[in-house]
Amino acid sequence: MANIKPFKAVRPTRDKVSLVASRSYQSYTQAEREARLDHNPYSFLHIVNPGYKYDKEISGVARYQLVKNRYSEFKEDGVFTQDASPYFYIYKVVDRDNQVFNGIVGAASVEDYKNNIIKKHEDTIASKEVVFKDYLKTVGFNAEPVLITYPDNTEVSSIIKKKQEERAEYEFTTTYRDTHYLWLITEKEAISAIVNAFKNIPTLYIADGHHRSSSSELLCLDCKEQNKAHNGTENYNFFMSYFIPESELKIHEFNRLVKDLNGLTKEEFLIQLDAIYRIENRGAIPYKPNKKHHFSMYLDGEFYSLHLRKSIYTFKNSLDKLDAQLLYNTILKPILGITDVRKNNRIDYLSGKKEIVSLVNKIDSGKFRVGFGMIPANIEELKSIADDGLKMPPKSTFIEPKLRSGVTIYEF
Repeated sequence: MANIKPFKAVRPTRDKVSLVASRSYQSYTQAEREARLDHNPYSFLHIVNPGYKYDKEISGVARYQLVKNRYSEFKEDGVFTQDASPYFYIYKVVDRDNQVFNGIVGAASVEDYKNNIIKKHEDTIASKEVVFKDYLKTVGFNAEPVLITYPDNTEVSSIIKKKQEERAEYEFTTTYRDTHYLWLITEKEAISAIVNAFKNIPTLYIADGHHRSSSSELLCLDCKEQNKAHNGTENYNFFMSYFIPESELKIHEFNRLVKDLNGLTKEEFLIQLDAIYRIENRGAIPYKPNKKHHFSMYLDGEFYSLHLRKSIYTFKNSLDKLDAQLLYNTILKPILGITDVRKNNRIDYLSGKKEIVSLVNKIDSGKFRVGFGMIPANIEELKSIADDGLKMPPKSTFIEPKLRSGVTIYEF
C-alpha cells in the first residue's frame, strides 16, 4: 500500500505566481535565461542561478549556499509564503495542443521508494545522486516534484473534479502557451479520503524524476543518522511528488542521432542492416513508423523504413521488447559500435515531440550521419520493465506533463 501525505507548501503569492514560475533551468537557452534574469526580478531562475547577481559563474557548495540565500530573500520579501496547514494541491495543465493533465501534488514516502512500492524503470548515476543530495541538504527545499503515476482511481478523480468546480487559487498562461491551474485541498475529509485511497493502491511508478527520488533517499539516510530524535515523521522522510493517473500521462519517444557509420560505407551499413531488418527506401518524403519494432531511418537525404525480421530475433524479457533497447541490441551496439549509450559522445537524442524537420536539419547540417525514429513506449511497457526489476536505456521516454518550478515548494 502506498503512503502519501499532505504538506505545508511554500508558494508564490497569487499576484506573482506567473512571474515566479519557470521551466527547468536546463530547458532555456542562454539568451532566454539572460532575458528573464535581466527583466523579471521575480523569476525562480534568480534562486537557482544566484551567481547572476554577481555576474559570475559559481558552482559547488558555494552555489548551494547562495541558492539558499536567494530563496530566503524571496521569503523575506513576501514573494513566497507558507501554508499554515498541510494540504494536497491539485495541479492542472492544459498545453498548447489542448492536452489536459490533472494530478495531485503531495509527499511520497522514502520508505515506499526503498521497499519498491514506488517502482523505477530507469538507472541512475551514483555521482549525480550524491551531488543533488548535497544540494538538497544545503538549500533545505525542493521545487520540482517527482512525476509518479498510479492506476486510475474513481474516488481520487471525483475529489479532483469536485474541487475544480471552485475558483482556482492560481491560473496563469506561460509564454510557452501552456495554462496552469492550482487548487488547494484544505478539507480534512477530502485529505483523508485521498490518503486512504492511495493506501489501497499496491504499487506506484516513477514516470520522471529518478535522480530526484534516489537523492531524496540518500538525504533521508543522512538526516536520519544525524537526528538522534528521529521518529520517521520528519519531512526528510518524504519527497514532493506529482501523482497523475496513468490515463493522463503522455509518453513521447526519443529519436537517436549518430555522428558516423563506425567506419562503414553506406552500402556496407545497409547490407548489415538487411540481415535483421526488411529495408525500404522511402525517398525524401518524411516517414514515421506506426508499429512496434518498426523504425524510421534518415541517411544521405533519404528516409528508410526498417521492419524487424522477427523470425531471427528472440525477445528474452520485457526490456528486449522495448524499441529503444531493440535498436541498441540490433544496430547501435553490434553495427555502429556504441556499447555505452550513457557515455559515448557519438550518439545524441532528440525528443519525438519535435517536428521531424528538426532531425533532418541536424543530419543535413553534417553534425550527424544517420538518425533513427520509433513510436513511443506505452505505460504498460514502462510498468512491465519496472515490475521485472529491469531498467530502460537512457532517453527511452520523454514524459509529460512538465510542471513549472517554484509553484509549490517542499521544505525539509
